[in-house]
Amino acid sequence: MSAVCGDGRVSAMECGDKSSMRCTSGAGEGSLDRLLPSVNTSLSPRKRTTSQCKSEPPLLRTSKRTIYTAGRPPWYNEHGTQSKEAFVIGLCGGSASGKTTVARKIIEALDVPWVVLLSMDSFYKVLTAEQQLLAANNDYNFDHPDAFDFILLVHTLRKLKQGKSVKIPVYDFTTHGRQKEWKTVYGASVIIFEGIMSFADKELLKLLDMKIFVDTDSDIRLVRRLRRDITERGRDIEGVIKQYNKFVKPAFEQYIEPTMRLADIVVPRGGGNMVAIDLIVQHVHSQLEERKLRWDMAALASAHQAQPLPQTLSVLESTPQVRGMHTIIRNKETSRDEFIFYSKRLMRLLIERALSILPSQVHIVQTPQGEDYEGRTFYGKRITGVSILRAGETMEPALRAVCKDVRIGKILIQTNQDTGEPELHYLRLPKDIGEDHVILMDCTVSTGAAAMMAIRVLLDHDVQEDKILLVSLLMAEMGIHSVAYAFPQVKIITTAVDKKVNDLFHIIPGIGNFGDRYFGTDAPPDCSDDDMDEPSC
Repeated sequence: MSAVCGDGRVSAMECGDKSSMRCTSGAGEGSLDRLLPSVNTSLSPRKRTTSQCKSEPPLLRTSKRTIYTAGRPPWYNEHGTQSKEAFVIGLCGGSASGKTTVARKIIEALDVPWVVLLSMDSFYKVLTAEQQLLAANNDYNFDHPDAFDFILLVHTLRKLKQGKSVKIPVYDFTTHGRQKEWKTVYGASVIIFEGIMSFADKELLKLLDMKIFVDTDSDIRLVRRLRRDITERGRDIEGVIKQYNKFVKPAFEQYIEPTMRLADIVVPRGGGNMVAIDLIVQHVHSQLEERKLRWDMAALASAHQAQPLPQTLSVLESTPQVRGMHTIIRNKETSRDEFIFYSKRLMRLLIERALSILPSQVHIVQTPQGEDYEGRTFYGKRITGVSILRAGETMEPALRAVCKDVRIGKILIQTNQDTGEPELHYLRLPKDIGEDHVILMDCTVSTGAAAMMAIRVLLDHDVQEDKILLVSLLMAEMGIHSVAYAFPQVKIITTAVDKKVNDLFHIIPGIGNFGDRYFGTDAPPDCSDDDMDEPSC
């Protein structure tokens, strides 16, 4: 999938774990165990007392960084707005019917990145003190629709389907409350939503593109339920069976089983039914192909020819000093040491210019002489920097040098060599970035495709468009027009603008591959560091 989990990593995700309760009647534990294959007792059981958010991404680990190898293609059009919603699969069935197993088998067989597995168990309501006492005595009904926070659930799933970043509560089944830290999930092409009440709410049903009911024999479900609640949640067999007879069985018959008629597909025997899973996967693949967005870079290049540069653009004054530094860093004969030194000087000027554009307000202070001085101070909550890897990372020291304790996020965007599309591979953004003014940093912008994707990511994390400042050492007119057309409120700041982009979408006359020249890595002779081809050409 990819999505973002906790620290903002892009990945395939699971959010939620099993939590609702089910069994059958009071048969002995030994006789029930014969219904299922034996469990490997040599492995100590892994206890789960909270809903989970876990990553299983395709990735490449280095000593300092994790790079995700399956990128997310554009989910928005040239206007910067979402062009396709995520495909949502709803999985319903009784407790311990194998819904999560079916979901994982579907994810395995789909073999596509950016899949989110969302569990309804994360959306249990927080219990009152009185309800806590009932739960402790197995007298609280966790299998009733009223046990779930459907308002939060519908809001979260709708936002996730729209491509937005969402926060998922982490429910603690020991305390029957939500943990303080919620999990961040972002970036789904496919969402698999599973739960015992997945089909119980009309608004929820409207969000499901495909509805699957997992139908498993009640004896099998009882065995799984007993094993789970006894080994993973520390409950006794009497309490589990009491809860089953009092709440689980009646709730299944009244609320869950009748919703089978709403399903598009009924999967008997759960995760072992590979024929049904293969049919589901074929349908999802066909739906994803229909929704596929293909970028036309040539059309993007010609869309804004002969148009005046936008008013949101701010270009550093071309003083002899600025022109002289550009002369040095554009010269192919310049040594790496000199390239780095003068690039850093330009970056510092660029960041200072960006800061001068931020909103400010009058602030009066008293000088050591006891006199008032009418100055100015930043008018906002915080300033956060976000670099587009890898070249944008070189601008971070300049930002840190002038913004004390500034928070930094990172986004990796690369070009798919087969499709020519930009793809999102990795992101790590600070918490609550939606409240900040964000300085988005990339050293060069040619087509604007990577910058557009990075801005769309920030918007999906609730950053306001007019609080985003895109800063770059060198930009092509094409990239400026593309960004300004899609996001007219984003402020664009650069030290120079070049008019042309060649057939390979490299800036002309340009600066070469900035990342390779800065970091001293090799590059093909015709390679230019544009925003689509970083870090490789």
